[in-house]
Amino acid sequence: MRTPQEFTGRRWLFPSALVHALDPDATAAGRRPRRTARDWVVDFSCFLLAVCVGLLSADTLRHEDLPHGFAALDQVLGALACGAVWLRRRWPLGLAVAMVPVAFLSNTAGGAGMVAMFTLAVHRPLRYVAWTGGATVALIPVFFRLRPDPDVPYAAAVATAVLLTAAVIGWGMFVRSKRQLVLSLRDRARHAETEARLRAEQAQRLAREAIAREMHDVLAHRLTLLSVHAGALEFRPDAPREEVVRAAGVIRESAHEALQDLREIIGVLRAGEADEPSGGRPQPTLAALDALVAECRGAGMAVTLDHDVADPAAVPASVGRTAYRIAQEALTNARKHAPGTEVTVRLTGTPGDGLTVTVTHPAPPAPAPFVPGSGQGLIGLTERATLAGGRLHHGPRPDGGFEVRGWLPWAVPSVPDPRA
Repeated sequence: MRTPQEFTGRRWLFPSALVHALDPDATAAGRRPRRTARDWVVDFSCFLLAVCVGLLSADTLRHEDLPHGFAALDQVLGALACGAVWLRRRWPLGLAVAMVPVAFLSNTAGGAGMVAMFTLAVHRPLRYVAWTGGATVALIPVFFRLRPDPDVPYAAAVATAVLLTAAVIGWGMFVRSKRQLVLSLRDRARHAETEARLRAEQAQRLAREAIAREMHDVLAHRLTLLSVHAGALEFRPDAPREEVVRAAGVIRESAHEALQDLREIIGVLRAGEADEPSGGRPQPTLAALDALVAECRGAGMAVTLDHDVADPAAVPASVGRTAYRIAQEALTNARKHAPGTEVTVRLTGTPGDGLTVTVTHPAPPAPAPFVPGSGQGLIGLTERATLAGGRLHHGPRPDGGFEVRGWLPWAVPSVPDPRA
């Protein structure tokens, strides 16, 4: 299982808390988030806002009938509260709780109290915001009863303060919801990537199992033929020399073919398990390609077959099966994703140069509906062609169409030695 990818965006543009949550290394190490350039700008702006509100409130102190010592205490608490704004990211809950009594005693600490309440709503769940915000709202009528504003009526002052507190809390909760949405989208993207990888691995495993089942049938045929001729030589040691030579040639050729098929089976079993009993029908070979094209034409597809192989019977059975499957899957995909287009199937090759099967079609006249699980067949075909010693390429063409091109090895048949 691969580890989640590290956050690769421009860190200085994002909040440190969001970058920290998106960075799996930082989360696993337990490190605290480090301020980004955006955090420094926001923190300085919050500090400046708290200072400006404090200065405006300090200007109204001379209009209140307060003892000199209490007015000095109000300003000292306001200055400390403004300085504590720089600690809001490290202790959002503690700062907000501490600001409830401080803002009640100091009118100049009101701006810092609003900043602390906003930070709490951004970084902590609703239950903490509800208790702290409820205590702040409950103390607002008492505050204005003890220290009324001479220029604003009591009811208007209380209503304005309550609405301002609610607006700050709502703004903070909105910011928190946006950050949680980004985190949820990132988690969904990671889950989708994991599921796609699992589907690709499953498609490869199923392709290997299918190849193993096909090779089981072919290999059993080769070994049975070899056993029959070897048994004939054992029970008829006095047979004519011509029959012995012919039987020995068949045994040698069958053993060679069996070894080739066994090599493919080992390649399959090296990467996957295939312990299900085989019971499928013999798989079609290259000779069935004409029937496949005719079947597609009967289903309403416009298919052009360009067959440039002089002797299809000379193509090895395993290569012919793989070429047939490539053409079959490409025609199926064209029928699903590009209905109404003309599909061209071209088959070329000679012994020694290999067998090439190409399936192309132009862009569809209208967008086709999305088909779940698209692409899994091509993944299996790529794995199948690789195990057969070939390669498969697929992708869009410059004109908007699509092309599937597979190349498979086609060895030159060995010539029996007449002296054997």
